[in-house]
Amino acid sequence: MADHHYTTRKQLDNLFCFDSVTSVVFGMISLLTPHGFLARMNGGNYNKNVHETLRLYGCLRIALGWILFHIRHVDDGRFRRSVCEALCFCYALQSAAVLRAQLTSSSNDWTNWIALIILISVGTMYGRFRFGQGGDLIKVYELPSSSARNLR
Repeated sequence: MADHHYTTRKQLDNLFCFDSVTSVVFGMISLLTPHGFLARMNGGNYNKNVHETLRLYGCLRIALGWILFHIRHVDDGRFRRSVCEALCFCYALQSAAVLRAQLTSSSNDWTNWIALIILISVGTMYGRFRFGQGGDLIKVYELPSSSARNLR
């Protein structure tokens, strides 16, 4: 049983690491996207507000990557569960937003479909850790005295 929890922890640490690295890379790309490239992707029209939004989203992805990189060393099971739950719902909401954009757009943009597959995949992985096996994939060690604090 201890081997199972150790393996699960390593898998979650690897997911945190993967998400961390990809978040920082995507964030840097978003932050440093040139005006001309963004204009080409928008049919030749540059939109300053879209560029600013992309930069702000890039900053959030970089911050998320930094946080996830450091969470790997946290031993608190409840905290790790909460992070998995939050990220599962975050990726689900992003997936819904991208799907809505794709379905309501007049153009058939393949990048939205790729983004949708990636977002659903990563969200599903976090959901597996949070909700898999009744939520017991992440081991929570609780001392008897700490459960009394929860009743307050």
